[in-house]
Amino acid sequence: MAARKRGASKQAAESHPKSTESIAEAQITSSKTSKILLFSLIFSIPYFYLIFYHYTIETELKKSILINAALSLAGFFLTLIMIPVASRYVLRRNMFGYDINKKGTPQGLIKVPESLGIVVGIVFLVVAILFQYFNFTSDSNWLVEYNAALASICFMILLGFMDDVLDIPWRVKLLLPSIAALPLLMAYAGHTTIMIPKPLVEYVGTEILDLGWIYKLYMGLLAVFCTNSINIHAGINGLEVGQTVVIAFAILIHNIMQIGASSNPETKQAHAFSIYLVQPLFATSLALLSYNWYPSSVFVGDTYTYFAGMTMAVVGILGHYSETLLIFFLPQIINFLLSLPQLAGIIPCPRHRLPRFDPQTGLLTGTNDGTLVNVSLRIFGRRSEKSLCILLLVLQVLGCCFCFLLRWILTGWYK
Repeated sequence: MAARKRGASKQAAESHPKSTESIAEAQITSSKTSKILLFSLIFSIPYFYLIFYHYTIETELKKSILINAALSLAGFFLTLIMIPVASRYVLRRNMFGYDINKKGTPQGLIKVPESLGIVVGIVFLVVAILFQYFNFTSDSNWLVEYNAALASICFMILLGFMDDVLDIPWRVKLLLPSIAALPLLMAYAGHTTIMIPKPLVEYVGTEILDLGWIYKLYMGLLAVFCTNSINIHAGINGLEVGQTVVIAFAILIHNIMQIGASSNPETKQAHAFSIYLVQPLFATSLALLSYNWYPSSVFVGDTYTYFAGMTMAVVGILGHYSETLLIFFLPQIINFLLSLPQLAGIIPCPRHRLPRFDPQTGLLTGTNDGTLVNVSLRIFGRRSEKSLCILLLVLQVLGCCFCFLLRWILTGWYK
């Protein structure tokens, strides 16, 4: 989902090819790369502090994480280079939109290329596949699940791009993640047990409960939720990519903390597996954010939201921390609960559940639609699009911090 209105017919675009290309060139030049790099540097300090100083991590494992980080950095720069190139191609194919939140202003008349999440997805897959050469051997126990995870992510990218091109109805969209998750579900060979919280052990009668096929059903539902929750918590410049960057960074910190605190080799490998997929997601998303931050010069499309949601669902499942992942998704859960009456058809649901834009003041006003975007505007008052995005990302950061606090409070008592 994006705050955009689709462009005109293909014939109209082809009748003015030169003007289309000139618009693309003017719009896809990013001036935010230096700020994104500075942001990345600042937030990488605590991450690498935990790896090198705070925790004692085995040399081989640390080496694999650093190789993956180096490949991810290369993926960042490759994404920066490829987005302008891909933008010109999608504009030629008439895949552009107009920013609804800028309607009535000169910026609202600009053709913005769509579906640029396909670039991030492809670069991510290239980085993740190349990494196998440095880390996995042919007899590695994790190789099958790693490739199954990549197959599910690749499948989701394909289905997301298909949705961007064909504009699939949202009721059908709910089924797409469950289809994409099939390779992972079929290849999953891990345990299907859960630890019963200590306060409930005396009532259940066991500390470990095997759920069998119910656990795999839960895995599929988690994939459906993560992909769609990113997709519906959207509509303003930078929000889809920004929330992904925040959650991905929180996942990286969580994984390093678990690797450093655990003495179980299997647990360490599970969390390292998660890092190997989240670092490329984080790096390529930052590159996309430099083009998608306000004022956005590209739209990410459902391709990106599905890809990002599926990637985080996959690492949560195979890293065995789905409960923690769901708390990281707290704003998305709130947004889903607010959206449920409209999604269920109880209340009329417009195609774009966006705030109202006032071209005279440049401010957004919340509507009665059930989204966190609109509720935030109703609570905190009218805001500019950039200010609103920053507010929502701060709420995302607070949600992730709450998760870490909750884990610290419940450690030793809950599990």
